[in-house]
Amino acid sequence: MSAVFNKPSWLQRLRPLFAGFDLPLLLALLWIMGLGLMCMYSAGYDHGTRFVDHLRNGVLALIVLFVVAQVPPQRLMQAAVPLYTLGVVLLVAVALFGITKKGSTRWIRLGLEFQPSEMLKIAMPLMLAWWFQKREGQLRLPDFVAAFVLLTVPVGLIAKQPDLGTAILVLAAGLYVIFFAGLSWKLILPALVLAAAGITTLVMSEDKICQPDVKWPVLKEYQKDRVCTLLDPTKDPLGKGFHIIQGEIAIGSGGVTGKGFMKGTQTHLEFIPERTTDFIFAAYGEEFGLIGALGLLAGFTALILRGLAIAHEAPTLFSRLLAGAITLSFFTYVFVNMGMVTGILPVVGVPLPFISYGGTAMVTLGLALGMLMSIARSRGATQR
Repeated sequence: MSAVFNKPSWLQRLRPLFAGFDLPLLLALLWIMGLGLMCMYSAGYDHGTRFVDHLRNGVLALIVLFVVAQVPPQRLMQAAVPLYTLGVVLLVAVALFGITKKGSTRWIRLGLEFQPSEMLKIAMPLMLAWWFQKREGQLRLPDFVAAFVLLTVPVGLIAKQPDLGTAILVLAAGLYVIFFAGLSWKLILPALVLAAAGITTLVMSEDKICQPDVKWPVLKEYQKDRVCTLLDPTKDPLGKGFHIIQGEIAIGSGGVTGKGFMKGTQTHLEFIPERTTDFIFAAYGEEFGLIGALGLLAGFTALILRGLAIAHEAPTLFSRLLAGAITLSFFTYVFVNMGMVTGILPVVGVPLPFISYGGTAMVTLGLALGMLMSIARSRGATQR
């Protein structure tokens, strides 16, 4: 007698690769990406191949997500120190012999031209999650001090380029890890009080400190201009305040239901600067109105809540810290981008996740969600 073996179909072979994928997280992502494609088609139809490029970048981000989701969190933990070290070395290299464009030295050429600071958006939370995992159960104040040092070195190098937007994102990702690791509220509250007092003083003394002859410590002149423009964009409506004013006009003109797909006048008459990148939410709000904006916010809210649930149920401290930091980093992206477009935050270079045009940012975000999906799969494996 001869045994008969049934050869598995290609679908049966692929099924284990998709086992354990977090469906709510994936559905929230696909909803956001679908709205992003629709908006990009309208906002970028006369920008050459922007829609096609955006679609390609989205597919690439999904592929990266799928590949990284196959990597167990233990392997991600092993990559933390090498990736962080490489990122810091490249940032130092940028400071020494980087490529300068439009007054900023952010790029380096090693065969191809790229921006090393993007790497730190992933490497920073990985490194700090690794740091606290190694000290689980014996955390003391010096461990938090060391974590702040690990955070401030790359953030300082990125801010010096200068790239305030990326510095904010890297700083936020690191602070989220430190917070979730158990930083005492006795240290957090004084910092919050000082920040609130500083903002209040800034607003109340805007007329004096925003004079051209007044120099601000640490911040460069153009960064000072961005803060002062936020406080009163009407002082230079055709110059520094143009972005904020036109963004507010576009969103306000959309009303409740919006002007309709491909019918945004502010968008298509080119009143909105950077309408496919940093200010794409203004174009979206004009065409789809309050209802469309709520639909987009619902997608981001679902993604963030699901990410926090994954972090809460993660099996190890490393996984919990990494998942929490990744999830709240998405919140930071959304809050900062929408805040600057609607005039409640200064204009900085922060894209709206999976909506704004940009291949590097899209792939980085796909990589981050791939790690979140990996943690979700590991949680499912421990429960089986």
